[in-house]
Amino acid sequence: MYSYKISYECNGEIYNINKTQCAHFTINERRENNRFIVEIIPNTKIRIKNFKIIIPYSYKSNQTVFVNGYQSWTESREYRIDEKMNGFTLIKEMMVKSPLNSQSGMGRAGDYFFCKYPRKKGVFYGYSYGYVKDGNHIDLFASLSERCGYTIIRFDVNKSIAVIEKDFDGVVFSKRTLLADFTVLNGKYDKVFDKWFEMMDIKCLNSARQCGYTTWYNYYKNINEEIVKADLKALSRISKKVDIFQIDDGYQQSTGDWLNVDSNKFPNGMKYLADEIHTAGMMAGLWLSPFAAAKDSFIYKEHRDWLICDESGVPYLAGANWGGFYAVDFYNKEAADYIKHVFNTLLNDWGFDMVKLDFLYAACLVPIYNKSRGQIMCEAMDFIRECVGDKMILGCGVPLMPAFGKVNFCRIGADVALKWKYDKFQIREDVSTPNTVACSIFRRGLNGRAFLNDPDVFLLRDDNIEMDIRQRQLLAVINSLFGSLLFVSDNISQYSEEQMHIFLDTIRDKEVEIIDAQLCKKDIIKIEYLLNNKKQILKFNYKNGKMN
Repeated sequence: MYSYKISYECNGEIYNINKTQCAHFTINERRENNRFIVEIIPNTKIRIKNFKIIIPYSYKSNQTVFVNGYQSWTESREYRIDEKMNGFTLIKEMMVKSPLNSQSGMGRAGDYFFCKYPRKKGVFYGYSYGYVKDGNHIDLFASLSERCGYTIIRFDVNKSIAVIEKDFDGVVFSKRTLLADFTVLNGKYDKVFDKWFEMMDIKCLNSARQCGYTTWYNYYKNINEEIVKADLKALSRISKKVDIFQIDDGYQQSTGDWLNVDSNKFPNGMKYLADEIHTAGMMAGLWLSPFAAAKDSFIYKEHRDWLICDESGVPYLAGANWGGFYAVDFYNKEAADYIKHVFNTLLNDWGFDMVKLDFLYAACLVPIYNKSRGQIMCEAMDFIRECVGDKMILGCGVPLMPAFGKVNFCRIGADVALKWKYDKFQIREDVSTPNTVACSIFRRGLNGRAFLNDPDVFLLRDDNIEMDIRQRQLLAVINSLFGSLLFVSDNISQYSEEQMHIFLDTIRDKEVEIIDAQLCKKDIIKIEYLLNNKKQILKFNYKNGKMN
């Protein structure tokens, strides 16, 4: 029992229909067990403006709804069915109407410019997968492929429907084409996620969780060779082996100029530091953003033809970071060759074992070459994996489903802030400890199936931080329970005995089984789990980090 709602353009006219056949095309449907496949056979060229499959669904008052945000950083959690998704209308209107937006790139990490947002209580939406939860039983609505276009899943409690919607912006259909490939599964949480990944035939590239260090959340771009060596030395002295030492943003002269190292900050170059990390018994990781080029980069100055442009031919700002940055077109052969050369140098000449790849969403901001955003992002991740070979990838700032099976680790929440404060009016991709904690808990179904989840860092230090010790401990516990990449960003030589004990306990291997995690009233999250076969219960307010 479902129906269609389709809006399309043909020969300059807009048509609205709710059937599978018309003068301009035929829709073919095919069912294979729990798989639902929809194809279009056009008789002429058409553009699909809106494509929805509407499924009747009865909601119950005790249920919660999970919606997966657009990309790694986007707020993603379970909602009570009487809640309203925060701030959408206000944020969108402010961004779209702002005359500065085209010059700043503000908000382009999200979907604010191409997706319709809910305005009422009881209406929720997300990407690729979502579910309705009743106890430990879920009804999962999930895409099986995003290569034809992103799947937007909407839950409307007021109308008693669930909607499968597709983003075909930028695509002209002229031949037989897959429109949707999705499933609806129900059962216990883990069994349903197992079945979904079995249907997609996607397997996690890594099985063992890793622990490590990143320079970012203490020093940000203010790093140099001496800072890196000092923190490396402190980590090499502890009893527990640390797996990865990752150098983040700040080593390069400009974003996009990945091989032009700032010689004032790193006089001996990056190969020297990779060797130092290896000597300390750790794998060496390095940050870069392969699809980004800042205004002071050689790409922007000398190779603007490598950049993605808007409809008027002007390079398209992909974000506000680094004073505004542009998106590199990996379909451009010269640009692709440069990116391949960068990875070959970093991984083979310099000797890094892992790359943290950030701001990956930039690749698919603009539909180009008659491809949808979803198709572009999937092909971008294919390209990245080809470049990196069998070395490790930590994906970040990426729409999640195109990264399934392509990255070893993936960030599944926003950047951790140095304080624990919730702001319902902020952009959903902004730095936020509450949001990333919620993402860590409610995106747990991806861990060990799509990739190993990176919940972002935990921080225990006393200086340069605004969280109290209880909040810092809680963050460490959440990361330890739900994360498979446990990174710290402290100089651990400054730890007290208590802080060192917490640090070692956080990264220590544990036998953890999550029984259930649920959102209760008043922003309380309740987690039931087995720790070394002993049942534990953790309750806390995720918006302020206080134990309940």
